[in-house]
Amino acid sequence: MLIRGDTQLLFAGMGRLGENAVLSIKNKSHAVTAEIVVGPEPAHGVIIAQGANIGGWSLYALQGRLKYCYNLSGVRYFYVEAQAPLTEGEHQVRMEFAYDGGGLGKGGNVTLYVDGEAAGQGRVEATLSMVYSADDGCDVGRDSGAPVSEDYPPINNAFNGRIKGVQISIAPVDAGDGHLVDREKALELAMARQ
Repeated sequence: MLIRGDTQLLFAGMGRLGENAVLSIKNKSHAVTAEIVVGPEPAHGVIIAQGANIGGWSLYALQGRLKYCYNLSGVRYFYVEAQAPLTEGEHQVRMEFAYDGGGLGKGGNVTLYVDGEAAGQGRVEATLSMVYSADDGCDVGRDSGAPVSEDYPPINNAFNGRIKGVQISIAPVDAGDGHLVDREKALELAMARQ
């Protein structure tokens, strides 16, 4: 787990990371970018999730399509889904959250990207300003606690492809050229900061 300043890198298999061990993306614009490999079966399962059924967020695939869920206290669920399914092979998937600003717990606009191309858009009307969950953490490759999204079960929700890594970054959200993150440059920068 490489963290410094405005960026954090997480890797497949990391799980149950406490909220204080993960870069805080609350009340600010942010992006989550994952390098994944999709197999011959339609992409399915959790790429990264933070929180629980009482609040949090999740980036995952459902029936082949990239999807994002923001869970507001288990009362309201906001979903954004890509329009087209992910094809077999390597992809960079990304969720950008443009925070409205003007205080705590405000909403924002969500855009999903696949390989730098906009794939879906939606709106989150409000967010949790302080904490997602007291005891569920952040998982890469599955959601090991009470599920953030109602789209998948509490068990058997692992991503059915391969996850090379996930980058969480906060404002200013700099995706470089065409909303793509240079994987080599991101890892090199993170290692240099250690």
